[in-house]
Amino acid sequence: MIQIRKAEERGHAEHGWLESWHSFSFAEYYDPAHMGFSVLRVINEDIVAPGSGFGMHPHRDMEIVTYVLSGALQHQDSLGTGAVITAGEVQRMSAGTGIRHSEFNASSSEPVHLLQIWILPERAGITPGYEQKRIPDEEKRGRWKAIATHDGRDDSLTIHQDAALYAAILDDGERIEFRPEPERVQYLQVVRGEVSMNGEVLSVGDAAAMLGEKELLLAASGGGEVLLFDLPADF
Repeated sequence: MIQIRKAEERGHAEHGWLESWHSFSFAEYYDPAHMGFSVLRVINEDIVAPGSGFGMHPHRDMEIVTYVLSGALQHQDSLGTGAVITAGEVQRMSAGTGIRHSEFNASSSEPVHLLQIWILPERAGITPGYEQKRIPDEEKRGRWKAIATHDGRDDSLTIHQDAALYAAILDDGERIEFRPEPERVQYLQVVRGEVSMNGEVLSVGDAAAMLGEKELLLAASGGGEVLLFDLPADF
């Protein structure tokens, strides 16, 4: 079964300095039909104005992955981490027993465009941690590149959950497939361009939740970039 979530169906917030689209209920956007999917709790697509951002604020018991599409994001946290995350880089912050952090656009002239993803951890009370990696586009072209996994395989970020996040960049007409294992579900998010997935046409911002599919076949029309979440079905 495939459930399509069109881009325009997402929650939307406009704060002047921040424009944000929420795939699942978040902040003032509440939809009881979209509270998350398996252990995937948040996908926020954010565009932050130059010099603006989120001041220091707390999190706990969440695996937070940031995927920067363009621009640069300045990160500071209570662990003493200070870093700039640029396009092509990904960040994992394990909030665990508690962490405070801030995120600001590192540029005074250009916006930063990013996806922030929250995944529920396998257990509460994990020691907070931080990780950041650069993943060149070449490693995502025409293939599934692991971005975040439970075991850190393929030089991916390590998350505290039996979940895997993959990314792929497809040229016009290029095709790839994914064969799910039993007792797993998948969630596909289109971050650029347009693709078809098992015959369903998905444009930028669209998503699809897959339950019980034996094979996922993707093809790009004009080129596209997608994120694929492989998640436990029994959560």
